[in-house]
Amino acid sequence: MKTLTGFPDAQAAGASVLREALAGRPEAYAAGALVGTKVPGDRTPEVPHLPYVLVRKDTDLPHSSMANARVTLRCTVWHTGADEAHDLAMLCQGLWIVHSGPVIRGVRPATGPLPAVDPATGIELSTFTVLANIKPVPL
Repeated sequence: MKTLTGFPDAQAAGASVLREALAGRPEAYAAGALVGTKVPGDRTPEVPHLPYVLVRKDTDLPHSSMANARVTLRCTVWHTGADEAHDLAMLCQGLWIVHSGPVIRGVRPATGPLPAVDPATGIELSTFTVLANIKPVPL
């Protein structure tokens, strides 16, 4: 008899990993970084919420055996400048790559970090994606 399994919320897990790993980091560009899964509703040039790290799931590809799911996680970092955005994005990518836990069991880089400017606010940002392997859980 096959075991009924499913996959936990990779997006929430990715945000949690970064939230915990960034807390207390010594790098100046990481100080005060907020991590979330939604862009703050009151974000404007006057209230930028910087630095801000957004985690979103782009794709979800379950394995046919349901023993693993591979998701693409996208991380976008808004910061006070392009260099700071890039550096914090690189740190976030590295923190995910070295992480292995109960939901995300392994990560490898996919794209970026790539620099950009937020068209709505003019704030510098950097974005990247990773491929994350997600462990199934019994339902």
